[in-house]
Amino acid sequence: MPGRWVAAMTLPIGTKLGRYEIRSKIGEGGMGEVYLAEDTKLDRKVALKILPADLAADINRMNRFVQEAKAASALNHPNILTIHEIDQTGDEIGATA
Repeated sequence: MPGRWVAAMTLPIGTKLGRYEIRSKIGEGGMGEVYLAEDTKLDRKVALKILPADLAADINRMNRFVQEAKAASALNHPNILTIHEIDQTGDEIGATA
């Protein structure tokens, strides 16, 4: 899943995060918000998981997030998203599937 990390807040439709453009909010949970986005370079739909700033600033939470992304990326199953990318910009972090 391609990913991009930024401070969590509800992002308006059309917001651009690098090559990704937000289409809609899918959901949210304890680790952040998930958005449907368009990969404008590869013309494909992706899910972006965006971490809140307070979690992104916590090194233990960040390590857990990266560990979970690596574990998920090692799996190959039709019912599990493929992790394409994790990325951090300054103090912001996220993942793309």
